Amino acid sequence: MSESLPAEDLKLVTLARGARARIAAVQGAAIRDEMGRTYSAATVDNGTVTISALDLAVAQAISSGARGAEAAVVIGGDSAEIQGFRSLAGAGVPVYVCTAVGDLTDTVLT
Repeated sequence: MSESLPAEDLKLVTLARGARARIAAVQGAAIRDEMGRTYSAATVDNGTVTISALDLAVAQAISSGARGAEAAVVIGGDSAEIQGFRSLAGAGVPVYVCTAVGDLTDTVLT
């Protein structure tokens, strides 16, 4: 796992890995909102419904009353679509993209 991330962001890595592994999804994601609460999700793609892991985590945060975000992690895949996260987080918030084992491959700022 990527030790180059701050400790509170390593928790997001663990949550995203768990969400991905639960259903063997392509990606898992986790976010921390402005209050420190966390949300995790896996990509949903059943042929009828397709939702990215990060978008689903954002939807969970918004439906729980979050008004902002401090960070996000996306596990698996080569990149992350961040437009939905940007709408919650605002500008300059990091999205850490990691391999399936949690090694950091990219940091994208919203």
